[in-house]
Amino acid sequence: MHKEDVHRLLKKLRKYEIAIRKAITTQMQGDFHSVFKGSGITFDDVREYQYGDDVRTIDWNATAKGHNVYVKTFKEEREQVVYMLLDVSASQEIGDPGHQKVDIGKEICGVLALSAIKEGSQVGMLCYSDSKEAYVKPAKGDKHAYQIISTLYNLEPASTKTDLKAAANYLLNIIKRRSIVMVVSDFVDEDYMHNLKALARKHDLIIIHLSDKRETNLPSLGIIPVFDKESRRTLWINSSSSFFRKKVSTSYAARRAALEDFCKKNQSNYLPVDTNEDYVPKLINLFRIRNRTRKIA
Repeated sequence: MHKEDVHRLLKKLRKYEIAIRKAITTQMQGDFHSVFKGSGITFDDVREYQYGDDVRTIDWNATAKGHNVYVKTFKEEREQVVYMLLDVSASQEIGDPGHQKVDIGKEICGVLALSAIKEGSQVGMLCYSDSKEAYVKPAKGDKHAYQIISTLYNLEPASTKTDLKAAANYLLNIIKRRSIVMVVSDFVDEDYMHNLKALARKHDLIIIHLSDKRETNLPSLGIIPVFDKESRRTLWINSSSSFFRKKVSTSYAARRAALEDFCKKNQSNYLPVDTNEDYVPKLINLFRIRNRTRKIA
């Protein structure tokens, strides 16, 4: 991707990011920053006990080692680390030209990266198929946003297959502190829920579920060849068969229901996005929900 193309893309994504920021700032009285800012308190150091200190902060391990009483000191956790996991397997290559699931996924990751970096967060990114296709270490600043977007749009995956279980495991091994983890995928895979649950337990998990109308409303065209991009095989199917059409629709509905149920049980956010819809209002609503939830918390 040429430098001029990246700049054009950045302009488009910044327009979306500004629209989101404007909507959230208006609706949430300027509390948009809480989406990406840390809100917890972390351990800092120990010092000797002073009159008036809360006895609940006494560090009994440190006290037992010396002749004085020590208390723990804490600092407010301001900076948040945001990781984006983007599925770049071949099943993502469904949709109209320029609006395939993978295209929408890249745009969403770009907009979210700009939003997070604008708030001073560190942003990292992992693009995954059934192996690591690209990894960008967390960092701050506009140059880093440019690097993430360049990586997204210059990526040519080496593999066509999917392994979300391995992708989640990769993040579990490299992320050492609680972070926001956004998984952007069509979730056309199996045996990944256990690792997804581990991510939700250790981190603030957001699931963005990509889909295309062809997965929910297959055209009735009779017997047609269908190329499976992941297996690289051509299959002949009867697209007019009510049994087959119901199977396709039911498969997507079951996957969506399972993900929604998972997010409810694991205090995670779920956002479904279809390739033919405007995802900006959906991101605005996601941020609105997260702001409201944090205020209540």
